[in-house]
Amino acid sequence: MKKTINNLNQVTELKLVYNLNYRISDRPQINTSIEVYNILKENWNFEIIEFLEEFKIILLNRANRILGIMPISVGGTAGTIADPKVIFVSALKCNAASIILVHNHPSGNLKPSQADIELTRKLKVAGQFLDLPVIEHIILTKDGYLSFADEGMM
Repeated sequence: MKKTINNLNQVTELKLVYNLNYRISDRPQINTSIEVYNILKENWNFEIIEFLEEFKIILLNRANRILGIMPISVGGTAGTIADPKVIFVSALKCNAASIILVHNHPSGNLKPSQADIELTRKLKVAGQFLDLPVIEHIILTKDGYLSFADEGMM
């Protein structure tokens, strides 16, 4: 027997919450890929970096100060799925001015896959449409990183 909704109050309620409980001037500022890498070294679980692929975003304000690091997905050893809707709803919800994409390669290979390149292109286009630029994509391994921006791939 199918249950019907008799009252609109039974519909799921959505709330937008923006809770800035710190001084933004106390947050780290990012201007280079090495600064992103150093932040990631402090905020990534390197015990599992060779076992699980993770995708995260770094959310920045207009002064390139970090609003937060948002985990987007965790996969297996061969990949993970980064949903553009989850990425942009997270950025919009925290009033970000720009986004840095980050994921690790458990294989240790820093070369971006064709899927990495296509996802970056797709998110960059979406970000332009929303006036929320994707300014960098970092591939992280246990031994180093690759910056799409430094390689001229942004």
